[in-house]
Amino acid sequence: MTTDAARMPILRTHVERALGEFVERQLPAPGDPDLEPLRTAADELLAGGKRLRPAFCYWGWRGAGGTDVPEIFTAAASLELLQASALVHDDVMDKSDLRRGMPAAHRRFQALHEKAGWHGSAEQFGEGAAILLGNLLLLWSGEMWRTSGLPRASLEAAQPVHDHMRTELMCGQYLDLLEQAHGENTFDSALRVALFKSGKYSVEQPLRLGLVLATQKLEPWMDDLCTGYGTRVGIAFQLRDDILGVFGDPAQTGKPAGDDLREGKRTMLVARTLAAASPGDAATVRRLLGDPGLDAGGVATLRRIIEDTGALQECEDLIGDYLGQALTALDQAPITAEARAALTGLAIAATSRKT
Repeated sequence: MTTDAARMPILRTHVERALGEFVERQLPAPGDPDLEPLRTAADELLAGGKRLRPAFCYWGWRGAGGTDVPEIFTAAASLELLQASALVHDDVMDKSDLRRGMPAAHRRFQALHEKAGWHGSAEQFGEGAAILLGNLLLLWSGEMWRTSGLPRASLEAAQPVHDHMRTELMCGQYLDLLEQAHGENTFDSALRVALFKSGKYSVEQPLRLGLVLATQKLEPWMDDLCTGYGTRVGIAFQLRDDILGVFGDPAQTGKPAGDDLREGKRTMLVARTLAAASPGDAATVRRLLGDPGLDAGGVATLRRIIEDTGALQECEDLIGDYLGQALTALDQAPITAEARAALTGLAIAATSRKT
């Protein structure tokens, strides 16, 4: 039997093959030079990533008794298109310049406009084109899911979960905008955004999709697993992302050091910092956070405050606590031993990742 560790690169290979074959068929006029930038942007965006969402879906399927068939890789791969859509829209909303070390989609299209010398605002064109690309990827994710070839009964049983996942994601994006607009946040409000925007659709819902696809029903133990394991891994996943957004190595994250600070992201890490900071340090955080011209000195100042308040260590401790709770819930679930081992590895990888 192939071990769970050995299956991960195999899973990525199947997911990437399914994505490549699907996207190859999508644009209405292959070779059209006007549409080629859309295709190129989609290809490069889909080329990166750890494939965690398809992996959680696949191992949910295997954990509930599903077998290796090409159709499950196609269905699981559709989640990468949903993720890509969210990333494109996220970068527009955050005005991010880079994504995985390359120009973000809106910057790519802005540069296309500037190089060609077209009429109108290059920035507006870039943002508009990126929004359309994000919408296109969202449409493709639904189409790839529906046409995966899995039994109709499986897809119909899982469709409410799929629909709810996408709704949660969009509501999370709005809550994120709202959080930045309010200008102040608590750990609980940042946690709510993180759950809706990232945690649930990164771990909990992909796992639930795989379980329901395999059994064609949602049983109580599945909800217990998806909340006990999936939600907690999702929170820990987002906490790690918060930390990487401030302390991550640009060579690993593909974004400038401290980029989340320049974008003014009201994360759980920032909420913990403001709650514990002295009045003077809190004023400094509020003054520097969200400054697009924040230099290396400003980033260093904010990092120092985050560390001095204990917020960094507290978030690290929370990651460990959530991971421990998740693995306890996993041990109690009636799933296959192979899936349990794989989901253990995925939880550790998702919460300790460098990128």
